[in-house]
Amino acid sequence: MPGQTSLFQSGAMRFFYIVLTASFLSMTLLAAPAGAATRKKDDSGRTLANSAKVKKAGTKTAVAVQRKNAKVGVAQKRRSVIQVSVPARPSFGQVAGLRGVHDPLDLNSSVALVIDQETREILFSKNDRVVLPIASLTKLMTGLIVTESRLPLNEMITIRQDDVDTEKGSRSRLQVGIELSRGELLHLALMSSENRAAHALGRTHPGGLAVFVGLMNARAQSLGMKDTRYTEPTGLSSNNQSSAKDLATLVAAAYNDPKLRELSTSPAHEVEIGNRTLQFNNTNRLVKSPSWDIGLQKTGYISEAGQCLVMQAKVAGRKLIMVFLDSSGKLSRLADAERVRRWIESAPVSTAGIRQVSS
Repeated sequence: MPGQTSLFQSGAMRFFYIVLTASFLSMTLLAAPAGAATRKKDDSGRTLANSAKVKKAGTKTAVAVQRKNAKVGVAQKRRSVIQVSVPARPSFGQVAGLRGVHDPLDLNSSVALVIDQETREILFSKNDRVVLPIASLTKLMTGLIVTESRLPLNEMITIRQDDVDTEKGSRSRLQVGIELSRGELLHLALMSSENRAAHALGRTHPGGLAVFVGLMNARAQSLGMKDTRYTEPTGLSSNNQSSAKDLATLVAAAYNDPKLRELSTSPAHEVEIGNRTLQFNNTNRLVKSPSWDIGLQKTGYISEAGQCLVMQAKVAGRKLIMVFLDSSGKLSRLADAERVRRWIESAPVSTAGIRQVSS
């Protein structure tokens, strides 16, 4: 039956093509992105809404996963970091056990000396002959050499790379290349303890830094400061050392210079550098206190010296010289000065004082 065979074959072919087409369409739909399939089904307007919902849900899920991963990462990071508490470098006085010495006024400073400037009467002493690093108290001698040299204070000096601290890595707003007068550098060195200013003063002295340091040591000897040695003009080196007794002598000598009195007790000073105005403040907040009448002062700190302070002040009608060395806190040296002031004010004027001398 040729006709039947042809019909059968024709039907089979049609069936084959239908199956093949259906398979092709199925594969196409399976391969298409979910978003595309959704768009094809929902051209009525539900497409955008459903797609937005899907996208929003996906975004929320992604954000949640990211937050969870971030929290896990932070937790892992915290667990991986070992908290190490690095103790502060002990001062020379602390190593020597001076901070364990108690006194009647319960001072925080390891070394203290209070004397009457006019009578030289010792009102209070504690380890006053111990030789320790003196940090920026050094700058008081630096200032004395500058003023006694009678160099022009209006002479302009340029800060150089040589003035940058390589001893302690301390910061300074006096950038290399700026130019200030000798008088302004002296002001900043005494008032705000500017290290680059002090170094520039020594470096530009006739003969250079070595001559300047030699003059510092010679002046100390001429004043009878036998416990004192200077190696540079800033105090950043722990090799600059002295005793409270010697420093009281230095304060008395520096007080005789009106310029040192004026600059060291200046509360603040503005410096014009190019188009900028820099504000510098005194490192001793007591100069702004109405409770104090301070004639001369200087603060100092390096880790080897602890917190230091020297002052000339009028208390209860008496001109006093105060020296505090190796205090453990920036504010505690000022608190020690306050304790001494209150003690002097509460004691009779004729009090010979108390003495606590330890080696």
